[in-house]
Amino acid sequence: MSAAQRFEMPPRPRPLPGFDSVNRYWDPRQRCWTAKLLPGEHVVTDGGEVLTTTLGSCVAACIRCPETGVGGMNHFMLPDGDMHRLDSVALRYGNHAMEALINDVLHYGGRRETLEVKLFGGGAVLGIHSDVGERNARFALGYVRLEGLQLLGHDLGGRLPRKIRYRVSDGRARLKRLRRLANDTLQRREQALLETLEPSATGGGDVELFE
Repeated sequence: MSAAQRFEMPPRPRPLPGFDSVNRYWDPRQRCWTAKLLPGEHVVTDGGEVLTTTLGSCVAACIRCPETGVGGMNHFMLPDGDMHRLDSVALRYGNHAMEALINDVLHYGGRRETLEVKLFGGGAVLGIHSDVGERNARFALGYVRLEGLQLLGHDLGGRLPRKIRYRVSDGRARLKRLRRLANDTLQRREQALLETLEPSATGGGDVELFE
């Protein structure tokens, strides 16, 4: 990295309390600090970083309060699990992941009546014998409708994995369809994780696309 590039790099944003363990890195191409989510993670920020994740059958919800600039993203693998679970595995289920994300956005200053939601993922990438992606997408849409939240955009279903970049500061979401993967890491990771959660699991809107 040149001296000029180092000079242009802004200080790393300070994570909100409770989210310092999420992997963060400087993206020189996009010139921004980025927080990368894995399955079962969620993060809330006050706008100083871009949030990103890669999705196959999983779903990510991007939620923000436009009045305060606080928002975040989650990444869940199955629609619902035991609501009495309090361990880290619980956040791999949609009902836990959505509740946790919304509660944390509100905790850091968001107002529920103004929350904006965008949904991504739910692809059929695990083969024709799996409906996990469809179930996740159906759950996410139903949850937003049931909770009376404002759905600004969604890109759900299909057969291709997606990479999502979400800028909380202005709510801009960018989506890239991954037509070519270097290997089958995503599919293998999802299948392995799903098998630990549920053995039988494997049996349009305001969204900008980028290439």
